[in-house]
Amino acid sequence: MAKLSILIPVFNEKATLPEILRRVQAVSLPLEKEIIIVDDGSSDGTTEIMRKVDDPSIQRYYHTQNQGKGAAVRTALEHASGDFVLIQDADLEYDPKDYVPLLEPLLDGRADVVYGSRFLAGPHRVLMFWHYMANRFITLVANVMYDVNLTDMGTCYKAFAAAHARTLNLRSPGFGLEAEITAKVCKKRLRIYEIPISYSGRTYAEGKKITPRAALVYLWCLLRFRFSD
Repeated sequence: MAKLSILIPVFNEKATLPEILRRVQAVSLPLEKEIIIVDDGSSDGTTEIMRKVDDPSIQRYYHTQNQGKGAAVRTALEHASGDFVLIQDADLEYDPKDYVPLLEPLLDGRADVVYGSRFLAGPHRVLMFWHYMANRFITLVANVMYDVNLTDMGTCYKAFAAAHARTLNLRSPGFGLEAEITAKVCKKRLRIYEIPISYSGRTYAEGKKITPRAALVYLWCLLRFRFSD
């Protein structure tokens, strides 16, 4: 049976980590699941919760210092043994119930990479207008620079054939990871599909970590990786 490696970067998510693990484990899939969590230097008690997890199907790795989401995903990818990989944030904004439609284009051979789009008519929590506009603007820039027609470059939900994921040579330590992945899959001319997903965004008061500065990081990464590896 084919295997899916679910990569979960975690930083200070004590309140949500047990629930996201429950949701990931509850999803029924037509392939084996491998869950890989990387604690990126948490200081809120997340590390202690991870150490208490008693499940042999869950691999746990720890960064002694916070390095960023990209670094945590790279660590997880190094340990992934699945035929497919999928990135899952630990903050409950993204619902593992969407795994099945996300994986379909990979399993039937139509796609090399699948993006879960928050802007393709899936149910979503109504939140910050300017955050939404920043996402659309960055996606537009990516589309112009790489001649594609994505609707949501910044989505967490990106699923890959593992063989392609391992060729991306990811370098970005933080949230620039999303732009780097897009730049590199487009440059490699991999087949990208988008699938509508649900989205339950958080406010900053509820723990949202990405800030407006991320838009500048995205722009820099889109430009940098357009002309280099």
